[in-house]
Amino acid sequence: MGDVKVSVMMGSKSDLPVMEASVGILKDFNVACEVRVLSAHRTPKETVEYAESLKDRGIKVVICGAGASAALAGVVAAHTTLPVIGVPIDATPLNGMDALLSTVQMPPGVPVATVAVGKAGAKNAALLALRILGIEDKNISNLLLNYKEEQRQKVLSTPINKINL
Repeated sequence: MGDVKVSVMMGSKSDLPVMEASVGILKDFNVACEVRVLSAHRTPKETVEYAESLKDRGIKVVICGAGASAALAGVVAAHTTLPVIGVPIDATPLNGMDALLSTVQMPPGVPVATVAVGKAGAKNAALLALRILGIEDKNISNLLLNYKEEQRQKVLSTPINKINL
């Protein structure tokens, strides 16, 4: 793995089982990432300091996973010009709807790309980060093409069960 290009953040240690899906995809593509637990509400000063330092340290894309009010991605996006991808986590009795709405409903001027709730979203966040990196990194772009072909072959090689109607 090369230089760290992606930051994977989460609002709580309990978000790790979901956010490991992002880390796993990045590792599969040999893209280094750093992982941090910082809370927009419980560690606001540290979160802002970290967000403000990202670009200077060579980070290119930020993935933020959070549940409940899910303010993390918005706070990070407010303090950097880097692309921020929000992963809503289903951590409350509302099954992630609260996190989804908190993440996707950002005011104009503070964009956060938002993916699906939970592990599927965490995987897609990593794939979106790779697509962003692939704009300038031909190796990543080629690996993404290979990945898409592998996904295609999985579907085509699946036995089709016919159902008589």
